[in-house]
Amino acid sequence: MKPFSYEQAASPAAAAAAVASRPGAKFIAGGTNLLDLMKFQIETPTHLVDVRRLDLNRIEDTSDGGLRIGALVTNTELASHPRVKRDYGVVSRAIVAGATGQLRNKATTAGNLLQRNRCPYFYETDLPCNKRRPGSGCSAIGGVSRSLAVIGTSQHCIAQNPGDMAVALRVLDATVETVRPDGTTRAIPIGDFHLLPGESPEIEHPLVPGELVTAVSLPKPPGGTHHYHKVRDRASYAFAIVSVAAVLQKDGSGRVAFGSVAPRPWRIEAAEALLPRGPAAVVETAFAGARPTPENAFKIPLAERTLALVVAEGRA
Repeated sequence: MKPFSYEQAASPAAAAAAVASRPGAKFIAGGTNLLDLMKFQIETPTHLVDVRRLDLNRIEDTSDGGLRIGALVTNTELASHPRVKRDYGVVSRAIVAGATGQLRNKATTAGNLLQRNRCPYFYETDLPCNKRRPGSGCSAIGGVSRSLAVIGTSQHCIAQNPGDMAVALRVLDATVETVRPDGTTRAIPIGDFHLLPGESPEIEHPLVPGELVTAVSLPKPPGGTHHYHKVRDRASYAFAIVSVAAVLQKDGSGRVAFGSVAPRPWRIEAAEALLPRGPAAVVETAFAGARPTPENAFKIPLAERTLALVVAEGRA
């Protein structure tokens, strides 16, 4: 780990300004992802701005019947919150499916949302990776790709988004709230928050340098039954091979998002409109244009089978 300087932020706006003013500066809160990346020297911040003491750790009802989740709310606090469990159960289920209790006690809402990809070549600093060194190439293309994305990829990157919570937030139409270095704020729909790689896979989100996530807002509860099913190689402490988050209604309609199949949580509204016709119709449309590798082509039929399991649970 390389040397760095450190400061504690006094306010969200001050934190944003501090990171924007120091080249190579990063925010740190729970550190469950950043510290690992620093140990591997994938991330080498010259300055860390600690935001843990900011007043961003509350879960509050909103005037429109929704819920506002502070950026520093831990995964454990969020998953166990009474209203989250009652009205947004897909979030609780997704969080509990991820990591371990110890990590969930430290990991924050914003940090979870911003976690980096888990492509093995991203972590292998001796090999080319366009996310790590733009323009160096993508070692995953033609390499080991079993866990990687099958849709939404480009000729420059096939890494998948590994998150669980983000898939649940996508199916709920969450909004990400931020503060920029000049003190102005904005709200970013979750569907616009994680970017596809295109020509610039190193750009993973629309945040400007120094922009700090302050909260995630959920709209009025969608009702229905909430489901999150994660298929993985072992029963615990493993990232998904395929996951499905769903909110299903009694009339057969619903919302569906897939995880670990694309560079972002994958939700195609035109596909979920086909739910009454069955999982095969949904997956056919959701994965239209997919470009899997020979190693991960199994993810598409696995997504269909996982969705079929979720739909069966909803009918039980």
